[in-house]
Amino acid sequence: MPSAEMTLFVLGLAGVAVFSVSGVLAVGHKQLDLFGALVLGVVTAVGGGTIRDLVLGLDVFWVVQPVFISAAAVAALLTVAAERLVSVPRRLILFADAAGLALFSVLGAERAYDTGSGYVIAAVMGLLTGVAGGMLRDVLAGEIPLVFRRELYATAAMAAALTYLASRAIGLASVPAMVAGVAIGLAIRLLALRWNLGLPVYRTRR
Repeated sequence: MPSAEMTLFVLGLAGVAVFSVSGVLAVGHKQLDLFGALVLGVVTAVGGGTIRDLVLGLDVFWVVQPVFISAAAVAALLTVAAERLVSVPRRLILFADAAGLALFSVLGAERAYDTGSGYVIAAVMGLLTGVAGGMLRDVLAGEIPLVFRRELYATAAMAAALTYLASRAIGLASVPAMVAGVAIGLAIRLLALRWNLGLPVYRTRR
């Protein structure tokens, strides 16, 4: 496997594991059983990429390479086991989710770009890959999806995807462009959490 392809594979595994961990931690207060926690962790990890591949008409990534869904399941189970031993700080939950969001947004844009999609479609696929898994998790857990709340969530995902695509457009190789995209997306999300930044809230006048 070429070095660039191996790098993408490792980053994909890391993204799946991190998002699975964040998915389990985010619903810990729901007191789900082991199966419920496992399902929500896996859905968070592979949901966005699954929808992306279906929309693009591609073979679903974890069906082609089952190691991805195995990594998501193992990460979810390890997280459940770890939570029984130690209390996980809320900061770690937010950081894991932010890291997964930035990484998946870039990987989604890269996947679409690599298959010949234009910049607009690649950006939308990056956004979809980053936020859809968390949306599915929140819906299944009976929560308002984080992407629909005031926090800068989808904005960070789009910024990550656009930074990656802009970097590729000016001639950067795939891996450096991905590093730039993840850095920007993660920075925006963490700054939004630190300073409570968000978009204006919509309210009807009654």
